[in-house]
Amino acid sequence: MVPTRGHNMNILYDQTLFTTSPPPPIIINKYADEQLRSVAKRMHERLELYKEKVVDQYASSPEITPPVSEYSTPEKRLEEEKKVKVPLKTRIIDRMDPILGATIDPFTDRRYIAWLSLVTVAFNYNAWFITARLCFPYHTEASIPYWFVMDVLADLVYAADSILFQPRKQFVKGGDIIVSKHYRESERFLVDMVSVFPLDLLYLKFGFNSAFRANRILKLDTFFEFSDRLESILAKAYIWRVIRTIGYLLFMLHLNACFYYVASDYQGIGKTKWVYSGQGSAYLRCYYFAVRSLINIGGLNEPHTVFEITFQMTNFFIGVFVFSSLIGQMRDVIGAATAGQTYFRSSMDNTVAYMVTNHIPHMVQNRVRTWYTYTWDAQGMLDESELLDKMPLVMRTAIAVDINLATFQKIALFQGCDQQMLVDMLLRLKSIIYLPGDFVVKKGDIGKEMYIIKSGAVQVVGGPDNSIVFVTLKAGCVFGEISLLQSSKDGGNRRTANVKAYGFANLFVLEKKDLFDILVHYPESQKVLARKGRKLMKAKGPAAAKVEEEKKKGLALFGPKPPTPKFLRAFGGPFNKKFIEKLKVTKLFLSFCTHVHL
Repeated sequence: MVPTRGHNMNILYDQTLFTTSPPPPIIINKYADEQLRSVAKRMHERLELYKEKVVDQYASSPEITPPVSEYSTPEKRLEEEKKVKVPLKTRIIDRMDPILGATIDPFTDRRYIAWLSLVTVAFNYNAWFITARLCFPYHTEASIPYWFVMDVLADLVYAADSILFQPRKQFVKGGDIIVSKHYRESERFLVDMVSVFPLDLLYLKFGFNSAFRANRILKLDTFFEFSDRLESILAKAYIWRVIRTIGYLLFMLHLNACFYYVASDYQGIGKTKWVYSGQGSAYLRCYYFAVRSLINIGGLNEPHTVFEITFQMTNFFIGVFVFSSLIGQMRDVIGAATAGQTYFRSSMDNTVAYMVTNHIPHMVQNRVRTWYTYTWDAQGMLDESELLDKMPLVMRTAIAVDINLATFQKIALFQGCDQQMLVDMLLRLKSIIYLPGDFVVKKGDIGKEMYIIKSGAVQVVGGPDNSIVFVTLKAGCVFGEISLLQSSKDGGNRRTANVKAYGFANLFVLEKKDLFDILVHYPESQKVLARKGRKLMKAKGPAAAKVEEEKKKGLALFGPKPPTPKFLRAFGGPFNKKFIEKLKVTKLFLSFCTHVHL
């Protein structure tokens, strides 16, 4: 059916209906739509204004011109700065920022640990002498000025710690290191403020009495913080633990001596045989009594009054409890310090017992004992991997890179490889200690490892009795790297020399299996190693060719077939193939005839 003109007009009319009536706009939020329209209107007005300004260069700017400040000389600026009063505390803190830094890392900053040691000295001064001055008659007219000066110095240390150091200290919150100042919002700030509160002003009304300084002992957290930080940086932390435990014992005896003098003063000095007689040094005599009483040595005068009996019984009870606790703590400290030595002795004894049970020759037993002893003396453990496996991968990587990455980068075989691949190889290294005279590799052995000398030396030997020393390799040298890339087919990765330890040698070993596991993830480095391996094997001479040549010599009637000359290989096309085969057969026949004739 042919469409008519009227039919076409209807179609055009329908199309115009669909094209001339756009869909209504979608309004998600009426308020947002009004704001957008208002912004668009203002921007349009601003655009028109700037268009007029471009046309008329003398039109005024729609923005307010900022006022021009008067010129001021440097002298006027200094006078204005002096008028602005800055608090003394703020000025001190600002001046200390270049010295101490904006923040302090309490775990690694040695300056902070040194400062904590000074605060700990001030705390111990207060803890020991406040109690002693409170109980013993040490406040005389001649000694009060000296005590006052020492008290002021200790208070200055407390104040400097609260103003300069503690506000700068970093802290960890939710795993994040926070460097913003939070000291004033912590509980420690309240304790520190109470510990430095000047109750000493009560001296003016009640006289010089150390009881008003008892709040200084509240700064106990500083001592424990110093103890923790000192343990973290000491190589032998058990030494500090022993000293700290002895300090606890001495301080308990000090407190008991103070209580004994107070009890003697309450009963009357020299009134009975049990109390302090009043002769000699009061503190030394009372401390001697505390030692004999708390440690239950005995030999003391018998108490007579009810008060004396009660005091002595309490003393014995506290002495048993405190002394047994300190002895147990000392045992734990010493046990933790000698745990490694105990493990070493246990392992060595079990190994020796096993060898004796199986009738191992004495020479082998002596070498095993020597290996145990040297390994423990050299590295303080039998297996380094046990310690490293407990560390996170990041720390193990950092240690491995620091020890061996420079050596790996000097190896010609690994130059040009991916640095991350070298790092992965470092994590696969194993430490092995060889005794003097031990053969690291022997000629003809299958090569499955490469070696890096960590300490000691090895010798490449040969001759009838391996008495000829070709070369001595020392710490940092590498050998056996070619065996990692040579194929085991036809003995291609066999060792070509004897290498033995000259003295005690500590070697790092990388196995071929570990290398291939790593190369799977580094295809480009694998190509580089394959290319360099072929060059090194060609330069040093592959062992496979020598082994194959020795095999073919033997008693064979015919020697090895010589390769086809290059000139004849040029005619290796299909047209001259038969001609070349005839030449080869003729050459073999002539060599056979010559051999039979001879």
